[in-house]
Amino acid sequence: MSSTGAQPRQIDVVPHTHWDREWYDPFQTFRLKLVRLIDGLLDLLEGDPSFAEFLLDGQVAIIDDYLAIRPENEQRLRSLAAAGRLTVGPWYILMDEFLVSGETIVRDLQAGIRRGAAFGGVMEVGYLPDMFGHIAQMPQILRQAGFEHTVVWRGVPSAVDTTAFWWDAPDGSRVRAEYLVAGYGNGAAIPDDAKALIRRLHAHVEEMGPFLRPGAPLLFMNGTDHQRPQPWLGRVVAEVNQLQDDYHLTITSLPEYLSSAPTEGLPIWQGELRSGVRSNILMGVGSNRVDVKQAAARTERTLERLAEPLSALFIPAASWPASFFDVAWQNVIRNAAHDSICACSVDEVVDAVIHRFAEARQIGEGLTDEALAALSRSMADVGTVVVNPSSRRRGGMVELVIPAAGETDEHTQVLSERYGLPGMMTLDGESVKSMLGLIQGSRIDTDMYITDVTLAEDDTGLDITVVIGTEPRDGVPVEEIKRDLFTRLTARPDTEVRLRLDQPPIRRILARVADVPGYGWQAFTPIPLTQPVTAEQTTGYATADAADAAEATANVAEGSDLPPSDVILSNGITTVVVDARAGTFSINGLAGFGRLVDGGDHGDTYNYSPPITDIIIDTPDEVTVRIGERGPVRASAVISAQYAWPDRVEGHHGTRIGSHRVDVTTTVELRADEELVRVHTAFVNPSKDHRLRVHLPLPEPATTSRAECAFDVVERGLTAEGRADEFGLPTFPSRRFVSAGGLTVVHEGLLEYELVDIDGSTGQDIDGPTGQAGTTPHGQGAAHTLALTLLRATGMLSRLGMTLRPLPAGPMTPLDGPQMLGPVEAHYALHVGDVDPYRLVDDAHLPLRAIGSFGGGERAPSGSELTIEGAEVSAVRREAGVLEVRVFNPTDSPTVVAIEDRSGWLVDLRGRPISPFEGWFDLGPHGIATVRITDG
Repeated sequence: MSSTGAQPRQIDVVPHTHWDREWYDPFQTFRLKLVRLIDGLLDLLEGDPSFAEFLLDGQVAIIDDYLAIRPENEQRLRSLAAAGRLTVGPWYILMDEFLVSGETIVRDLQAGIRRGAAFGGVMEVGYLPDMFGHIAQMPQILRQAGFEHTVVWRGVPSAVDTTAFWWDAPDGSRVRAEYLVAGYGNGAAIPDDAKALIRRLHAHVEEMGPFLRPGAPLLFMNGTDHQRPQPWLGRVVAEVNQLQDDYHLTITSLPEYLSSAPTEGLPIWQGELRSGVRSNILMGVGSNRVDVKQAAARTERTLERLAEPLSALFIPAASWPASFFDVAWQNVIRNAAHDSICACSVDEVVDAVIHRFAEARQIGEGLTDEALAALSRSMADVGTVVVNPSSRRRGGMVELVIPAAGETDEHTQVLSERYGLPGMMTLDGESVKSMLGLIQGSRIDTDMYITDVTLAEDDTGLDITVVIGTEPRDGVPVEEIKRDLFTRLTARPDTEVRLRLDQPPIRRILARVADVPGYGWQAFTPIPLTQPVTAEQTTGYATADAADAAEATANVAEGSDLPPSDVILSNGITTVVVDARAGTFSINGLAGFGRLVDGGDHGDTYNYSPPITDIIIDTPDEVTVRIGERGPVRASAVISAQYAWPDRVEGHHGTRIGSHRVDVTTTVELRADEELVRVHTAFVNPSKDHRLRVHLPLPEPATTSRAECAFDVVERGLTAEGRADEFGLPTFPSRRFVSAGGLTVVHEGLLEYELVDIDGSTGQDIDGPTGQAGTTPHGQGAAHTLALTLLRATGMLSRLGMTLRPLPAGPMTPLDGPQMLGPVEAHYALHVGDVDPYRLVDDAHLPLRAIGSFGGGERAPSGSELTIEGAEVSAVRREAGVLEVRVFNPTDSPTVVAIEDRSGWLVDLRGRPISPFEGWFDLGPHGIATVRITDG
């Protein structure tokens, strides 16, 4: 009994380390420390039975990184894990949940479970100790992997007032969430004196009082960032238990603690966890180092939407390139670590992250090309084939190279023409020998291939005929011919070589094609343009209202220069007018799109924070507008705008000083028969310490936004919970699109958005936060503008004394990379009106592909390898020798998922069978399902 007469409170001590693979030091520097830590841990666990358990941070990457240096210790690790002394997994790495795709999160979990099997299995707890918020669908992901528990810290809202709660996904999947109110280091650095530990426990229980239920056990996490195990832990715990009876301490594991944790009367929370009310959510990581986010978006799209589905569908199952995909996905998963994908790390780390993304993308692009080549070889007929890598049936624009014979069709658009090469040239043998090394395979350049080679020799010299075409041809023995020719030229170094090149003139064209089946192909046939797109340059202001027009007319009458010329793009569906005064554009009469707003940023890689003395630049000094392409398939306007941006923020509190002249080029594109307006902005950033956003007007005032996150669309309001230690700034992340007020924005790696220009009793027109920390000033009312962050440039890993976050979030290390000095590009697309945003994602970033075929196969001119209807597709790949498909339903209504003429099994995320299906299955609102197709 305790001194109060009550039963002693149970204190469950979980020894652990939180291991950031790379962060304020590069990976290899941290690994050196990791090896020393695990070397000592193995000796400690094997030599001291009182040190009963140790948690390796819930990520199996730690083990692989260690064994790469100490392979001889694998059996020691296996033995300790099998004995329950060492807890591993379930994740391969502790990822950020908002900055990577849902598929990356699933592959991370599956990789951890798969690798952890070699060590007796993984911890059956979804351990999420330090993610910067949590996605709404995480409970469903965990339940589909067989987990009933999770452990969280950041993001828990004020509505949760206990150390545990039920966390529901939008589909109703539920897990018990253990809330680390004081973080994953509440029991870090335990003193080696028992009396000192007793005093600390009294203070901590008092601190936790409002969250602790009477008699409930307390989870005491004995570890923190890169902390080594404390060898005196077992002794001190035993001494504490002997010296007092208020507490009873047990060294245990998370699964053991959670197996008897209370479940009655817990509060319930549904949806994402993004509150900063008790711990920093660090929302600025979504816009930090935009180049990393763009690289992630391109790489995930290449693997998930192109390489895997095309390889699974058009390459024989026995030839599935599993090893290549394993390498690519390992790079992507390692990059998903929160300090890596958030880029809140030193420059050497970010360089490595970008390199890993590049390698993974290169593998994906190569495998995509191989799959398309396999499809090409299988076609029965000669000609160009259009391939649709999306699950939805759709038409659209294709770009291809054709022979330049005859007149151009009125429904196609010529991008460029290339004349045929000279018919004959004479060279000496030594020159030809030196050129042979430059020929690598049959590919000449992006568009041209060697399709045939003939070689003849007589007493007068060598005759070589090379036929060059626009489509690759299998079986051309280029390397064999090179060796033969080199041998001949070596024997006759002075011989004359007569080279005949047979290449017809070619054109690169744009055309529209009719609907191509999902995951299918169709022989290329251009279709007439129902609504051709045109571009014209006006004389005067096309966007001017009556007063502006009258003023312009008066100025001309007085002898002033004519007003600058606007550009109008129109296809009969959508009309875009580029304003030559402001450098902005209108869509169907709604003006103000593309207004660039630049302000100071005295923050760091974790958080935006405006300087005390800011300068907002939202108007260019000079604008010129010209027509880029004139149609009829694609038309564009090019806006060249010059701005004067301050050089940097100076001083402790922050003042923007200096000036740079910046040229920003924005290309606005419209296509025939489409509503989507595509935008590309590019500039060379010369300035430090600033944030650049593009303002996009909403057709209607909005009180909420709907943004894509992993496997769902999340609705958010105008405010965010915060506190004095971190302002509740409502800059939110979106994966690929965000919609508000009748506007949908589809983007490539531009993850951060905010609804601004708020009206209402407590609102005000702002581009940055004002007022007191804790809540945003938006309050009541509605937003009129969506601000999309194009760039956030800062010079510190972490900073002290910021306006919106006074305390540092990491080491206060000056950095060059996050300033993003140099070339910057941003791609996004806009749609006004009701639309399926997932269709826009495909149209904007997953174009139809045109490939050529020499025929000779058995494939019909049109068809599909896989028909899926009724849900969005997240993955199509080969797994366990069969075709695996993952789908999700982002709507509030149930759906029927039809997979035509296929049958198999619904499985969980570990591949365990759930139920069979024959051609279709039901999927509830916001549900995720994985199927393995056993026929075909």
